[in-house]
Amino acid sequence: MPSSSTRAPLDGQVAIVTGANSGIGEAIARAMAAAGAAVAVNYVVQPEAANAIVSDINAAGGRAIAVQADVSNEAQVQAMFAATIRAFGTVDILASNAGLQDDAPFLDMTLAQWQHVLDINLTGGFLCAREAAREFVRRGVRPDVSRAAGKIIFTSSVHQMIPWAGHVNYATSKGGMMQLMESTAQELAPHRIRVNSIAPGAIKTPINHAAWATPAAEQALLELIPYGRVGEPMDIGKVAAWMASDDADYVTGATLFVDGGMTLFPGFSTGHG
Repeated sequence: MPSSSTRAPLDGQVAIVTGANSGIGEAIARAMAAAGAAVAVNYVVQPEAANAIVSDINAAGGRAIAVQADVSNEAQVQAMFAATIRAFGTVDILASNAGLQDDAPFLDMTLAQWQHVLDINLTGGFLCAREAAREFVRRGVRPDVSRAAGKIIFTSSVHQMIPWAGHVNYATSKGGMMQLMESTAQELAPHRIRVNSIAPGAIKTPINHAAWATPAAEQALLELIPYGRVGEPMDIGKVAAWMASDDADYVTGATLFVDGGMTLFPGFSTGHG
């Protein structure tokens, strides 16, 4: 296998990135393309945003396509994988990133709000990971491309660990994702499939715009972040590209928190806890 110094880390590989038309998903798609992967940019709405990302990647000498699919819909997930395989031949990397919030106080939360978040965040992760794993097992390891048969990377959250009142459906979905990741990592490792999660903290994305949009809001948020800044989407994108590369080949079943120290519980730093 050529040395990493003579080729891009993801050269010759194909990645599907779900929820890739904005925010963290867009950053992951761009970072993986910059690392040499051909990328399927998944979206549900706003095709113009997905197409703009695809155009940028192709203009820079990469390869990308836009693929519409609702990740909670089994048939659409299977069609997304089929379209990607038609375009690029196979799939080597899944970045299961699509997710949303539908917040309400627990006493007022409707079954529809609960189900909506679980369907996208958790069931969507299951459906995409299952299709990816099936392709990885079918094809097996390509030693000239990667030491692993395939890589699955979930975008989780610090809230797989930190309870979050007022967001019970979201926190539950991410707690479930932790077990989805760890259990599939355990089961798929003998197939040389690596499964991991990235758990972002506060990142400047549309999903949490109100939390950082004004100086006062950002200052309040920074009280939760020892490192003293709110994250940017590419903080996650670069980690995802590394996690998909052979530089991380011995990493599986791991959650990497990328949160500026939010999970260090800074409220206890005064010693008065």
